[in-house]
Amino acid sequence: MSQPVRIGLLRLADSAPVLVAASRGVFQDCGLAVRISVEPSWANIADKLTYGLLDAAVMLPPLALACTLGLRGVRAPLLVPMGISQGGNSVVLSTAVATAVGGETGAMATGRRFAAWAHAQPEPPRIAVVHVFSTHNLLLRYWLAACGVDPDRDVRIVSVPPELVVAAMAAGAVAGFCAGAPWGAVAEEQGAGHVALGSSEIWASHPEKCLAVRAAWGADNPMVLQALLRALLRAGRVCDDRAQAGAVADLLGSEFPGLSRTAWRAALPGGGAMEQLYFHAPAVWFPWRGHAKWFLGQMGRWGWLDGITEQEKDVAAQSYHPDLLEAVARSEGLNWPDEAHRPQQRHRGAWVWEADPRPIDMRADLFCDD
Repeated sequence: MSQPVRIGLLRLADSAPVLVAASRGVFQDCGLAVRISVEPSWANIADKLTYGLLDAAVMLPPLALACTLGLRGVRAPLLVPMGISQGGNSVVLSTAVATAVGGETGAMATGRRFAAWAHAQPEPPRIAVVHVFSTHNLLLRYWLAACGVDPDRDVRIVSVPPELVVAAMAAGAVAGFCAGAPWGAVAEEQGAGHVALGSSEIWASHPEKCLAVRAAWGADNPMVLQALLRALLRAGRVCDDRAQAGAVADLLGSEFPGLSRTAWRAALPGGGAMEQLYFHAPAVWFPWRGHAKWFLGQMGRWGWLDGITEQEKDVAAQSYHPDLLEAVARSEGLNWPDEAHRPQQRHRGAWVWEADPRPIDMRADLFCDD
């Protein structure tokens, strides 16, 4: 057996595939020894990948791109060989703000009422996201801008680690936050706030966490990487199974004590939360470069890529490596998508993605502003 693969993660429901693979012997069945490192923040994850203290991590895609581009200082080329999760984030408002902007549901209707409230405040209200280079920040900004809020003038977006967002809101330090499961459910359980909308109302079926590995480690350990991908594909299938959701919630509760089982269960399949997490189907695992390009486009939209050349952006997009996953996915009986012919995010309902040997039935993927 090879040296242990050092995998970093946070106390989030998206970490379930790694925990399932470890607890059920999936890593061992795939010939892997794994050392899991639970970190307090995304900054810790990024720093440890940068300096070689982790080999792989359950990662925010924009943060993986930022590391590769050197936006955090030291360039740390990462590979994204697969997706881990889809959806799962919540925009949560404090009880007072939620009461002030209450009314018709829906992302655009809620956003317009929030815009009116924000514009009426004497100072820009503070809204927390889990990291600057996060899916949460980009989706929040997209929604705010679509509803008439300038994310850089009308509100103040601040970074707060996921584990601290509820406490920050309860203390009045922020008026709301956008974070992954289970923190929206925790906020409601503690009476600190209300889930105003799920992130899939901003971008339906949006990619959330990915697997990121250090490029040098991946190049030096190709067979270990293949085994890691195989284990996580198998574990993701378990996490998508409603019949297994109770056991997965129990596992999350035992590995990350201090939060209720109800909060963990809510975001898993059939849990009843406003926002659903998906780990496997349909094609959650596929690292589509179109997603990387969308994230880079939005990062550029907000001025985060000033000084970055188009060639550097192209190199960053190429850090998404479906080629590393293809053989494993096919051997696991999965239909392999035709990346070149995936339509853009314009589907209000179900659609079909051409794949080999059979097409894949996909879910809606439209943005809130159509």
